[in-house]
Amino acid sequence: MRIAIMGAGGVGGYFGGRLAKGGADVVFIARGATLATLLKDGLRIRSQLGDLHLPKVVASDDARKLGRVDLVLLGVKLWDTEAAARAVAPLVSGETAVVSFQNGVDKDDILRGVLGDDAIIGGVSYIAASIAEPGVIAHTGTMQRLVFGEYDGRRSARCQAFLEACKRANIEAELSGDIQRAIWEKFVFLVGLSATTATMRATIGPIRSNPQTRAFLLDVMREVVQVGRARGVGLAADYAESRLAFCDTLPETMTSSMAVDMERGNRLETPWLSGGVVRLGAAVGAATPLNRAIADILALSSEGRR
Repeated sequence: MRIAIMGAGGVGGYFGGRLAKGGADVVFIARGATLATLLKDGLRIRSQLGDLHLPKVVASDDARKLGRVDLVLLGVKLWDTEAAARAVAPLVSGETAVVSFQNGVDKDDILRGVLGDDAIIGGVSYIAASIAEPGVIAHTGTMQRLVFGEYDGRRSARCQAFLEACKRANIEAELSGDIQRAIWEKFVFLVGLSATTATMRATIGPIRSNPQTRAFLLDVMREVVQVGRARGVGLAADYAESRLAFCDTLPETMTSSMAVDMERGNRLETPWLSGGVVRLGAAVGAATPLNRAIADILALSSEGRR
């Protein structure tokens, strides 16, 4: 299977590297220092599951130079979604699949507007990984899971082929028959984790251990569940409680990519996470006061340090 990775950051770099090690023909679309490092030194992954060095990788800043691919994996930040879609458009034809493992719940609507309905399959990633330095991905903990599927629920040949590629790469992967719900399930957890770790400047360990911050985390996730259910997504009424229990299984040191970005002075995805909850909730008449407070608190940091 020939796979193009758009964005060699924590998600794209990690899963792209593992897929390549597992035998897939992987090419990277990157730019700047990351592209230069990939071409000179290859890709490195630091992980408790085993370090990896791919000394030679195919990479370019121009998708037109990469030829035909079976699947495009998007791992860029949410504000780059439309630009990324236009950049990979030359790769998309026939049965080519495009799967986004970005955060948020409206990413695929943006992709459809550029690439059309037929190309898009839904995707969710569960991993704590970030760029340690250009061309080097640091994976925290052992969680590394992908969930994906066609929006109509069918088990397509392209999804099955990607599932097999993931298995060969020892990536925990699942083919979902209800990918819309799976995306919202991740959204519930991600909004809670991102909101609390970024505003409280703490990892998940202290947050879940303190009664006040634990209750705040739960209530933030409850707002997301309420919005999703109001929009017709099949989330259980007590789904936030199950996500809180999931948080109890995570390493104490786990944080969110948004908290890492904030610490580094990078741009934040707040407008699509807690800000997205506020926007989507307003459309269905659902109150989201905690997520509104989080979006307001982080507003001064959302564009990063200038």
